Amino acid sequence: MKFVSGLAAILTAAVLATPSVAQDYPERAVEFIVPWSPGGGSDTLMRLVSANIEPHLGVEMPIINMPGVGGTVGLREASRRTADGYTISQVHEGLLMTTLTGLTELTWDSFEPIALMTASPQFLIAQPTENYANFEEFVEYAKAHPNELTMGVTLGGLPHLFAAMIEQSYDLKFKYVGYEGTGERVRAIVGGNLDVAIGDVASSIEFSKNGDLVFLAAGSGDRHPALPDVPTFREKGQDLLLTVTRGIVMPKGTPAAARDAMEAALHKLSQDATYVEQTNNVGSQVTFMGQDEYRSYLSNLNDTVKSLAAVIIQ
Repeated sequence: MKFVSGLAAILTAAVLATPSVAQDYPERAVEFIVPWSPGGGSDTLMRLVSANIEPHLGVEMPIINMPGVGGTVGLREASRRTADGYTISQVHEGLLMTTLTGLTELTWDSFEPIALMTASPQFLIAQPTENYANFEEFVEYAKAHPNELTMGVTLGGLPHLFAAMIEQSYDLKFKYVGYEGTGERVRAIVGGNLDVAIGDVASSIEFSKNGDLVFLAAGSGDRHPALPDVPTFREKGQDLLLTVTRGIVMPKGTPAAARDAMEAALHKLSQDATYVEQTNNVGSQVTFMGQDEYRSYLSNLNDTVKSLAAVIIQ
């Protein structure tokens, strides 16, 4: 009897130590960690998720910006949160780059992938200058001035990879300057502190309308409907596709009930006409994948990014 009682006590302790989720989850707000600074593409797009999710989830999802070290500060915090369903975080392909370059030991396997939400083509943006007015003139000027033009990227991150791919494709050499996210790079361009950068429609188009920056080339397969006059890299002789996908993850070990409920809410959101329109208006597309499909996508993505990472990893 003592053995049985002891075993029961152990099993009871194990159950109590495992995060539980009530059937009526969620019962309170879910914190949404965005590991980038305000104003960038990730922040803009995830705020649309936050602003539109309550009718589908039943509770609010307030944004907490935690920028730093290529997005790894916020992701580290997210990975340490209690796996009870009340913390989510945003990730994109940059996590692969920071892992491969040694900035973090975190990987996709450090989290529970819940859903892919958006896909955003990236652009080469520039400070207005008399030195070049279009992409052809930019390439000509950059070739004549190697290592002189400052290129804003997240060092060791996905923008760094994209910039290196442009360098390699057009035989250019940039002087790299590190910034903590798209928002900071765009502000540096607008402030006249940077020549060119990797940006997106969400963070850059309003400054373009004001004449504070220019779009030189698009990393999409076809011209972007919001910027029909901006040529693609494909049109300019190189088969470059520069795209960032953004998804939602939860801490490792989050119970299936919470993961399934969050996936269902995000799926409903992806079909919400208002949310879709708002996402399109900032230059991105709603591209939903659920848990299983998203996990498979991330696994395949590992192999692709590893093959490209050698471009910047010395």
